[in-house]
Amino acid sequence: MPRPKGYSINSPPSDESEDSEPLIENDEIPPQCCSARLNLAMLMFLGFSVVYGLRVNLSVAMVAMVNNTDQAPGQNSSKVHACPLPSGNSSDDFIQPDWVPQYQWGSEVQGLLLGAFFFGYLCTQIPGGYLSGRYGGKIFLGLGVLGTAALTLLTPLAAQWGVYWLFALRVLEGIGEGVTFPAMMAMWARWAPPTERSRLMTLSGSGANFGAFLALPLTGYICQTLGWPAVFYLCGGAGCLWGVFWFIFVSDDPRTHRRISEKERDYIINSIGPQGTGHGWSLPLLSMLLSVPLWAIMITQMCANWSYYTLLTSLPTYMNNVLHFDIKSNGFLSALPYLGAWFFSIASGVIADTLIEKNMLSITSVRKSFTLIGLLPASGFLVAVSFSGCSHILAVTFLTLCTTIGGISASGVYLNQIDIAPRYAGFLLGITNTFGTIPGVVAPIVTGHFTADHTLDGWRKVFWVAAVINAIGALFFTIFGSGKIQPWAITEEDRVEAEKQRSRSIST
Repeated sequence: MPRPKGYSINSPPSDESEDSEPLIENDEIPPQCCSARLNLAMLMFLGFSVVYGLRVNLSVAMVAMVNNTDQAPGQNSSKVHACPLPSGNSSDDFIQPDWVPQYQWGSEVQGLLLGAFFFGYLCTQIPGGYLSGRYGGKIFLGLGVLGTAALTLLTPLAAQWGVYWLFALRVLEGIGEGVTFPAMMAMWARWAPPTERSRLMTLSGSGANFGAFLALPLTGYICQTLGWPAVFYLCGGAGCLWGVFWFIFVSDDPRTHRRISEKERDYIINSIGPQGTGHGWSLPLLSMLLSVPLWAIMITQMCANWSYYTLLTSLPTYMNNVLHFDIKSNGFLSALPYLGAWFFSIASGVIADTLIEKNMLSITSVRKSFTLIGLLPASGFLVAVSFSGCSHILAVTFLTLCTTIGGISASGVYLNQIDIAPRYAGFLLGITNTFGTIPGVVAPIVTGHFTADHTLDGWRKVFWVAAVINAIGALFFTIFGSGKIQPWAITEEDRVEAEKQRSRSIST
């Protein structure tokens, strides 16, 4: 029997379940340029740029907030085995305006503060994913960014009140931001046509890398020119401004969008089919718990995020304490890897969609290949960093290559939830991101423990641990991952609708 025309819920690779795939009867696809779905992706891109600016600004600002010349009594400040301080370089001591306070926080306290965000981030992943899938993600993504931005404005005040207040504030920021990625996934389950998922979702999610790229150098510049408190006022204000545009221009569903064309609306609805509707109150929790492909996503994200969060939170400290870059250079060089990751993640989305759309590879093969290529070489570059010693050029080069090539995995495991269960994609991302956030809590603390004396040997352990865990994740997903929609994600409504679509397609 000839293949019917159109696209399926998971696109048409031969290893996908055809019984669950609604088909489009019309081959004409509305262009992405100036479309409602592209506008949504761009607003999400800007939103996640802000989100990651709010998340990472403390990593660089911490360098200016801490007074390294006046250590607390009994604190070990030995740096016998660290790289020598270059002549004329005073990277360890940043002069702030007279009105700007500085604090005596050791490495372990700094590690706790940098990890505090993720304690809160853990708590709202699953509730955010469930509620976004039930009611739509617009309100949760919007309020998540707005709430985090508003709390960020209070950071200087909390720091003055003490470490515990700042820790609590960062936890609250994590609670607010925890709903954002599950809400994004739930929205794309209703908005992204199957053959455009990779490019739309990597474009919107790449805002995270772009935000880190912008925030890290800007934070360094602002700290040195205006003082570190200005960082939090400017970042918080940007988040509040973004929220205004979000609530004006975004809709949960193409059916309710006021400015979408009829042609684009019908294309999106027909291509996604009934899987684009929200789930009910009940969920197939036992089947999810026993799903090997879901466990593959959880384990792999947890492994991949260990190295990602290690670099995201601790790279500015490494640049300062080991390589002794001044704060402006520190911010720029810490950001450089994320520019490469941003570019590679977008490019990988376009390539992945092309491979799927042209039936060159199945979804399973695409997700596994992009995950393996993105994670395994990155582990090798982390090992190389550990042996780069005091060479600025080698360390920066290997760190940049590590994060850049890691961007390829954005079209791998990080999109896999919507492949295996489109209807429950937001909830599943909440589950997998909960596991994936554990390294955000643990990695900065482990890094602080290993690097308490600021030695090269301590940082070598940090990079080796990250490399091994990263490689384990790459291999685990290659063995156990899948791109097929799972039986527990298919309802009777889906089967009936798929059969109707198939009958209409064959009759024409």
